[in-house]
Amino acid sequence: MLRNPTKRPRLRRLVSAAAAATATTLLLAACEGAAAGNQTAAKDASITVAAGDITTENFNPFSSTALQPTLGVIYEPLYWYNFAKQSDPTPVLASGFSWNAAGTELTIKTRHDVKWNDGQPFTAKDVAFTFNLVAKTPALNPSGLAAIAKATSDDTAVLTFKSKSLMQEPAVLANQAIVPEHIWKDIKDPTTDLNKNPVGTGPFKVKSYTPQSFVLTKNEQYWEAGKPTIKEVRYLPVASADAASAALVAGKVDWASAYLPGIDNIMKSGKNLTYVNTPVMTTVVVTCSNAALGCAGPQTDPAVRKAIYLAMNREQLAKLAGGGVAGVGSPTMLLPGRDDNWIADAGAAKLPQSANADEAGKLLDAAGWTKGSDGVRTKDGKRLSLTVQTVTGWSDYILINDTLKQQLAAAGIELKPSQVSWNEWNAAQTNGKFQLSLDSVGLGASTNPYFTYDSKLATTNTAPVGKSASAGNQSRFSNPAVDAALKTAAGTTDQAAQKAEYAKIQSIIADQLPYIPVYVNSMLTEFNTSRATGWPTKDNMYVLPAAWKAWDAGIVLKTIKPAS
Repeated sequence: MLRNPTKRPRLRRLVSAAAAATATTLLLAACEGAAAGNQTAAKDASITVAAGDITTENFNPFSSTALQPTLGVIYEPLYWYNFAKQSDPTPVLASGFSWNAAGTELTIKTRHDVKWNDGQPFTAKDVAFTFNLVAKTPALNPSGLAAIAKATSDDTAVLTFKSKSLMQEPAVLANQAIVPEHIWKDIKDPTTDLNKNPVGTGPFKVKSYTPQSFVLTKNEQYWEAGKPTIKEVRYLPVASADAASAALVAGKVDWASAYLPGIDNIMKSGKNLTYVNTPVMTTVVVTCSNAALGCAGPQTDPAVRKAIYLAMNREQLAKLAGGGVAGVGSPTMLLPGRDDNWIADAGAAKLPQSANADEAGKLLDAAGWTKGSDGVRTKDGKRLSLTVQTVTGWSDYILINDTLKQQLAAAGIELKPSQVSWNEWNAAQTNGKFQLSLDSVGLGASTNPYFTYDSKLATTNTAPVGKSASAGNQSRFSNPAVDAALKTAAGTTDQAAQKAEYAKIQSIIADQLPYIPVYVNSMLTEFNTSRATGWPTKDNMYVLPAAWKAWDAGIVLKTIKPAS
């Protein structure tokens, strides 16, 4: 399934102290079950990872709700991209690739001497099988991969596309888990099978599973000589970032990715604790923007979306909700610094930091929204009242919504924050059953803006309200000029030509604002170095180190070494 593999629950700090205390007690009780293994960590070289919900034993690499280590640790792609910086792809299961002159045929050479963790040989036939399975199964293929694959030898697979498809390259090479034909040819429904006994090529395989924890063990047949050196990896469910903090300080968890306010003080609580911040995703207010596709509410008016954009005091939001580690975002939805070469207008590259409620008010006046006696605007008898959803427990996002409620009131907009479970939030956004929703954007198949813009803006990647927009365009945005620019950009590898097309897109989204950017969100990852060393550092960011990050987690786990 060619999709954004990062769409899974994150750890955030609960606002309820009682709930946090209960969650911490439960986590530490669970950690005690792992304590015996950790006490002998120097002997067995095991580590413990803080995970999200693990109650469903799902290792299906095509599933958006697969357990955390499925992609990258158990299953591998052909290549891997480091999103922490602009870089070339790194070979994983492939050893090379090439396109024909027409850009319609991609030839992939596969690595020799790779085995599946059940001992069967990996060949190019598995690569061809995987892409044919995706192509013939619509539910696995929301982005519309139009390729037929054939293995022309044991180490060569050829993908043939219907049209010039050069920009499919990163999605095909680096965002698709390769599965074994000898297993998956007998699976009746690849969309729903939980794949409880996963057979992959990755550095680890499943040893045991319970809803309280599961353990991976070293794949002794792994293709990369001498790796991994860690013997076992235990995953524990973490109900809150407060619980993760307590477990880190107590030495019960070695790797966590959680938003921890006051992180520097927390790190001082343990001599073996360290962290990195790798902000690469922009927090946005997703709007159900398109009335023609069934969106309902004031947010379908571009003037309302612009007013929200202008009425935000992002400096205040970053201070209160960003915890001092949020960065300044861009109206282009790209990342200032890393993506400067792709941002057409350098003068408008960064978001305004202060609010301009007066200008927001003028826009709404011109659009026919007039203030009532209670300060809330109305138009045609309808109040300018909007509901914004976020996930229960995501306290930074909850704080954004609560602060925005006050900020937008100055422009005559009534905002009603709502907290729901992650599954409810995801389902509402995917199916268009929302008005506003807090989320983040910025991770595609590569750092080329095409993958952010195509996923979030292309008409082909959306659907009417009530139907799934799992391909990514959950705003239901549709614009012929954007579609045309994406098509042109997809047909060339000339970066100057691509930038000219992205300039058109950037101008349109700055005007239409289907996604209203807030700031570049922090991505804090915490480590305990007492049992393992070689974790990513600020000076050696060899991966994007979040424990939940698909593909990168496998790179981390095969790189770290037992502490001496």
